[in-house]
Order: sequence, then C-alpha cells, then structure tokens
Amino acid sequence: QVQLVESGGGLVQPGGSLGLSCAASGSIFSISYMGWYRQAPGKQRELVANVQHGGLTYYADSVKGRFTVSRENAKNTVYLQMNSLKPEDTAVYYCHARAFQIEDRTRGYDYWGQGTQVTVSS
Repeated sequence: QVQLVESGGGLVQPGGSLGLSCAASGSIFSISYMGWYRQAPGKQRELVANVQHGGLTYYADSVKGRFTVSRENAKNTVYLQMNSLKPEDTAVYYCHARAFQIEDRTRGYDYWGQGTQVTVSS
C-alpha cells in the first residue's frame, strides 16, 4: 500500500501566500504523476497542478502564474506554493499520486491524501 500525508493549509488573507506539502510512503517502486486537486463546496474536484517524474508540469488556467508545483523524487514528496491567493481558491486540497508498487511494477494506481483545508478570506 501507499500512503500520502499532507501538511500545510490554513487561513490566509487575499493576496497572501501558503505552501502545501505531501509525502508518499509505503511499498513504492516509482511514482509517475504527483500533484494536487481541490474541491470547493458544491463543486466537482478539479486538477490544480501536477508534475511528472521527469519534471514536466501542468497547471489549471485559473492558477497559472500564481501557483508553483514541484517535487523531490528522492523523498517522494510534492509541494504546492500558492501566491496571490484569491477567495475563489478556497477549497479542500487533495494530494494525488499515480504510484507503482514494488509488488506490481507494471500497473500504477491512484492514491489520495486526506485533504487539507485552504481558506482565503479577510
């Protein structure tokens, strides 16, 4: 099994910054994608940003230029630096990883963190 443990999040004023981190542990052979989704009340979960093992990144249009995703492969850890936060960024943020386990290196599975609340409000 693979576990994802998130840290960070909290309350910040509009225009402020916040950082999230997520560490994966367990029987990991490799991780292809690591990233972040978010879900606001009454809305579907959406992909915010992710980064491939080789460093290629993806950002949702709504966060381009404000958020930065990065990862440390040796630590199986992904980060999300959020700047110029807006009230519409308020949501529960979920860490995601597509991981290949040592016991089955040919098939990747999706794993999720428990979620961390980010609230942007004055």
